[in-house]
Amino acid sequence: MDLRSFEEAAEKVREVTLDTKLIYSDYFSAVAGKSNKVFLKPENMQRTGAYKIRGAYYRISRLSAEERAKGVITASAGNHAQGVAYAAKQYGVKAVIVMPTTTPLIKVNRTKALGAEVVLFGDIYDEACDRAYELAESEGYTFVHPFDDEDVATGQGSIAWEIFKEQPLTDIILVPVGGGGLATGVATFTKLLHPDTEVIGVEPEGAACLKESLKAGKVVTLPSVSTIADGTAVKTPGSRIFPYLKENLDRVVTVPDEDLVAAFLDMVENHKMIAENSGLLTVAALKQLDCENKKIVCIISGGNMDVITMSSVVQQGLIQRDRIFTVSVLLPDKPGELQKVAGIIAEESGNVIKLEHNQFVSTNRNAAVELRITLEAFGTGHKNKILAVLERTGYKPKVVRTTL
Repeated sequence: MDLRSFEEAAEKVREVTLDTKLIYSDYFSAVAGKSNKVFLKPENMQRTGAYKIRGAYYRISRLSAEERAKGVITASAGNHAQGVAYAAKQYGVKAVIVMPTTTPLIKVNRTKALGAEVVLFGDIYDEACDRAYELAESEGYTFVHPFDDEDVATGQGSIAWEIFKEQPLTDIILVPVGGGGLATGVATFTKLLHPDTEVIGVEPEGAACLKESLKAGKVVTLPSVSTIADGTAVKTPGSRIFPYLKENLDRVVTVPDEDLVAAFLDMVENHKMIAENSGLLTVAALKQLDCENKKIVCIISGGNMDVITMSSVVQQGLIQRDRIFTVSVLLPDKPGELQKVAGIIAEESGNVIKLEHNQFVSTNRNAAVELRITLEAFGTGHKNKILAVLERTGYKPKVVRTTL
């Protein structure tokens, strides 16, 4: 990978990509603190909802006429599948995507809608990938790897090209890391053109395969991964691109899942944008930075999140921030007690979401009824104020696990 190849890739991908201009964020600048300025590179607004189209399109553009005639194949349950399908369609190339049988139907249908042939095989990505290699061998397809390919990584590096074209004096770039293709392209281009710019890879805490590999000085495979950032839930980084990562990535930090939940709410409430959990790694990592007066770019790699996952993340985020909580109180078994408690909560501006009333928890009629109240509050301070008032009025509130 050299500057000429990155220039070629940047020109080529412009044929199909949207212009995802940098967005300055007052909110995330405040999170970073110390007079730092944070900008978002919103690849969640890209065609197919993620950056993956860049590498796929550049890789297919470099195929020979014979290779294009035979078609391409890959394995993916997510963004890469749609990237390859879209890119292949632009070139009139047959695309076969092997997806695990557990892939949500909406992703299967989106990939088919882009003109690809979908083969469902295996329960996990690794099984689907093995099947894709088998078909590539038997049918003569060219395998387009999701990350462990220099052309794919170069195409992803067009993101960095655009960042520096728009903001040449960028000091720090935060880039999500799964298998390492995006980080390879971004870090390699950056060090070729702007060696003083720091490039920091960000992995989920439960899938830190690159951090472990860099520590060992060689590619290692994690025994298992566990993270809500499914797009970066990778056990093994790319072996072909590992030398580039080792040489050009300044460091790697990890982010726990609970920080991704908080980052989702931050992004929705402050920028009105949907980003998938993997795409939120970079903004979630901002509070780990120890720098001052720097221009920081967070690459938001994608925004493909299904509605069920989205609703779950929102719920967990509200609970995490004490904006929703459940309290249990014991009431005397006599008329009017529910109204009294409701009045106390209303006076403190608490909003009741759900009530559970159990009249048979005790034979003591002075505390015979358990009332579980799920409330909406403004945050931890407001929650504590409501609890204190309930305590003062003799209800002995207990916070219990919230279920909606």
